[in-house]
Amino acid sequence: MSDQLQALLQQTGAATPAFPPTSRYNKTPLASLTIVDGTEIRYLKRRFVPPPESFALLQLHSVTEGERLDHIAAKYLGDPEQFWRLCDANGAVRPNELLEPVGRRIRITLPENIPGAQNG
Repeated sequence: MSDQLQALLQQTGAATPAFPPTSRYNKTPLASLTIVDGTEIRYLKRRFVPPPESFALLQLHSVTEGERLDHIAAKYLGDPEQFWRLCDANGAVRPNELLEPVGRRIRITLPENIPGAQNG
């Protein structure tokens, strides 16, 4: 576990850690468990992937041979680290499943629960 993540999880008194607003874990609540020796272990609760219908469709992207999801995210979302938003909007648990087969159409959407011109 990275030192930065460990520091976030060790915060005291916070219900949610201070992940950046662009992080998929930004609003994920913290929980704690006290083990037999009295040590408190703080952890992130499970993050459930939202249903694809909670994202307003902007456009579709057809995957080409050799494309990478971080490049697609950079092109449409302006940040390669936002690839997880493409996963959420398309109901993908594993990022690479969005890249196969070649020709697959990926939904490019607004962030979750932001209404747009169309859903679908």
